[in-house]
Amino acid sequence: MTQQSEPTTKDKELDSPAPTSPFPPLAEPRPLDERRVWPRTFHDRLTAPLPGLKAMARFAREGAVRPGREGLADIPLLPFEPGPLPRVDARTVAVSWAGHASWVVRIGGLTVLTDPVWSRRIIGTPARITPVGIDWEVLPRVDAVVISHNHYDHLDAPTLRRLPCDTPVFVPAGLARWFRRRRFTSVTELDWWEAAELDGVRFDFVPAHHWSKRSLTDTCRSLWGGWVLTAADGQRVYFAGDTGYGHWFARIGRRYPGIDLALMPIGAYDPRWWLSDVHCDPEEAVRATLDLGARRMAPMHWGTFILSAEPVLEPLRRVREAWEKEGLERGDLWDLPVGGSRVLGLT
Repeated sequence: MTQQSEPTTKDKELDSPAPTSPFPPLAEPRPLDERRVWPRTFHDRLTAPLPGLKAMARFAREGAVRPGREGLADIPLLPFEPGPLPRVDARTVAVSWAGHASWVVRIGGLTVLTDPVWSRRIIGTPARITPVGIDWEVLPRVDAVVISHNHYDHLDAPTLRRLPCDTPVFVPAGLARWFRRRRFTSVTELDWWEAAELDGVRFDFVPAHHWSKRSLTDTCRSLWGGWVLTAADGQRVYFAGDTGYGHWFARIGRRYPGIDLALMPIGAYDPRWWLSDVHCDPEEAVRATLDLGARRMAPMHWGTFILSAEPVLEPLRRVREAWEKEGLERGDLWDLPVGGSRVLGLT
């Protein structure tokens, strides 16, 4: 894989601070459910070229797709501790990890699901190795859903069919059509650095080092990214979605200072020559959290689906070591078990 590209002129303009402020101005919220026209492709947003024929041939030749026997032997040791969801009010921020990139985020009085995948299987991948950590039946009313991109382990049609069709959904540019075909009636699609508001909570869509594809003909036809959720009182949670390491994290941190918690992917990184441009390894996830200026980090995107070749428990061990090496407070690493919850301000 190649090195990440330099920021474009458009990127630099977006990142330029306002003359009277040390931080770039935030965009005015766009209307909910707005119908918009997008470019046919978002290939120009890639920060590294997608794998070519030589890389595909090497990947097929090496066959490094799954962990070896020793790496799989740790599956029974994966932390799985489902518990009751914490009680919250409009002033409380709480997160509960259902597994992979699926979180129940309570913020500003809303219940928000991130990349909800409650299915046992997804296309092209063995069944999940830990059960879903939160039973669907115990969820409070879902006020909103945010989607980072359209890969099957982040956009799961069987799970979404469980939701009422009037559930507000926030999606990347170019993805609203997928939801409207499934009769969702409240779909807001955003470009990078754009935002919308719902009942006092602000939803900002921010860049990521990744890509999109769901079929043979739709590569990069919709955008990809992360989300910054901000309550009216200023409490702020960043959901990274799926991303490699790169320059966007520092820019997001400058534009959205005071992130209280970063939900960061730490798995699906081996082999590095194949995956480094699109998936952080644990050390990069810690570095990205520092770039963001986030006060806390909660690891995700590991211990649920086997997507790559690293041993299943290795991401947890490495992220703990990297956190300690940086001299960070142990209590600010929220390395939750699947099914675990934490509340901001409580130990």
